[in-house]
Amino acid sequence: MPYALRFYLYFFVASVVVVIAVWQAVLLAQERISPSEAKKYVGKSVTVCGKVASTAYASHAAGRPTFINLERPYPNQPFNVVIWGSERSNFSPPPEKAYDGKKICVSGTVRVFREEPPRIVVTRPSQITVE
Repeated sequence: MPYALRFYLYFFVASVVVVIAVWQAVLLAQERISPSEAKKYVGKSVTVCGKVASTAYASHAAGRPTFINLERPYPNQPFNVVIWGSERSNFSPPPEKAYDGKKICVSGTVRVFREEPPRIVVTRPSQITVE
């Protein structure tokens, strides 16, 4: 193999390794918090971990949301996960069944809507991991 081709091949492989290492560092750097701490992190990208206390699929409500409430059941939950109806097809089995009663971690940006508890809106299953 010519020297120049070998050099470019090594350079390419090294570049890919560096990109993967940086990407892993970014993912691991995301702060892990409890559901009750989420109110302090509004607008920030974090990972919230806790036990699913209750779930609900509001099939007749506007946007057909699925709610996954962590730590305590609705209406006393300190944090919830929202999956809009337009994203439900990304989840199999349905999220309200898949995660009910399990300890999960959810990654994303913490938001607050009106006077409701903090939430993360999930659009893809990779944002939720079961522990």
